[in-house]
Amino acid sequence: MIAKILDPLRTAGALLSVIRRDIRGVSLVEFALVLPVLLTLGLFGADIARMVTVKLRVSQIALSLADNASRLGQTDNSGITPTITEANVDAIVNGALREGEGIQLEQNGRIILSSLEYDDVTGKQFIHWQRCRGEAVTESRYGNDSNNNGLNGSAITGLGSSDTKITAKSGQAVMFVEIEYNYDPLFENPFGTGGKTMRQEAAFLTRDDRNLAPGLTGGTSNSSCG
Repeated sequence: MIAKILDPLRTAGALLSVIRRDIRGVSLVEFALVLPVLLTLGLFGADIARMVTVKLRVSQIALSLADNASRLGQTDNSGITPTITEANVDAIVNGALREGEGIQLEQNGRIILSSLEYDDVTGKQFIHWQRCRGEAVTESRYGNDSNNNGLNGSAITGLGSSDTKITAKSGQAVMFVEIEYNYDPLFENPFGTGGKTMRQEAAFLTRDDRNLAPGLTGGTSNSSCG
């Protein structure tokens, strides 16, 4: 009777011993356990790299637009100081949007181009004109070209988010660009890369003499901020 009871126990023990020594599936099990972690970290790393690349792209577009805006009027060969037109500004803003097609800048962002100037009568900094493009809903952090331009509304001590504000001198304009871009992550993740708003600013002084008095001339704009 005792032998009949012990035989199944011995068999079970022998089977467990065989299973314990069998390591043929260990690597597969370990890989299956680690794969979700590796996949998550890999995708997160890819998203971080993409986010950095997109931010650099937005920064380059801001610099390029400010530079192009500062050069408007350079090719004017007339004997009088040139003005710049609405069409001139529309052209360079369209160019910036073309640069940003790969990241859908027009659909996910907002470009704001302002002309910061110095008023000789009041000695104040003011935004003479401002043009915008892009479907994102945002406004300039520094004012507009109507009821909050530095002459009306709050005083403008300069533009820029740094401690050293950018200001214009008499007879001079600063082409100041603000771009805000709503970053869309590759995938939803718990690491906080989703819903990021990237912001870049750039500024260039006008390169040559420019007749600043009339502001923008030549008809209507396709880049109104209203």
